[in-house]
Amino acid sequence: MTQPDPIPDQDLARHAQKMAKKKAARDRMMETKTGEKGLIIVHTGPGKGKSSSGFGMIMRCIAHDMPCAVVQFIKGAWDTGERRLLTTHFADLCQFHSMGEGFTWETQDKSRDIAAAQAGWEKAKDLIRDPDIRMVLLDEINIAFRYGYLDVEQVLAFLAAEKPPMTHVVLTGRGAPDSLIEAADLVTEMGQVKHPFRAGIKAQAGVEF
Repeated sequence: MTQPDPIPDQDLARHAQKMAKKKAARDRMMETKTGEKGLIIVHTGPGKGKSSSGFGMIMRCIAHDMPCAVVQFIKGAWDTGERRLLTTHFADLCQFHSMGEGFTWETQDKSRDIAAAQAGWEKAKDLIRDPDIRMVLLDEINIAFRYGYLDVEQVLAFLAAEKPPMTHVVLTGRGAPDSLIEAADLVTEMGQVKHPFRAGIKAQAGVEF
């Protein structure tokens, strides 16, 4: 295999000097970031990965021995990899509540969908109120807002009044309401560039669920 040409000493010196300046600036910035608080985190947008990112945060909590919980508002009827993993291996650290019954076009019963979403929110409130639970993932709750199953203003009022100071709450789903985005501490919008569904590829285990 051909070896790359050696980097000239002056280039190495310039790079080291540049990185030293960047590190010093970064260290000064980090010295000003000393606060901690429980965050309201929103993952939204048309792209894939909103729930996946939320479950990634749940796994981080588990790795740090931080009790956490998941409430699923729409996908509750699905047998997902996240659900299998958390209920089988980490039930002692993560409560998992599947409250949804599938998307509205599957149930075709709005009153039933509203009742399921309301029950999910009541469960979520109990979990959020518990100061020992450090993170609560409200998976696909933004869909419940969009269809009018839940009132976002009531949810925000509850979070402002009753969320313990160090509890993180993660809300996922496309179409997050503007008021939720305004109230959140961290908002990520997932964009979509390409998706295999458009090429006739169905949802697959390990990728979508």
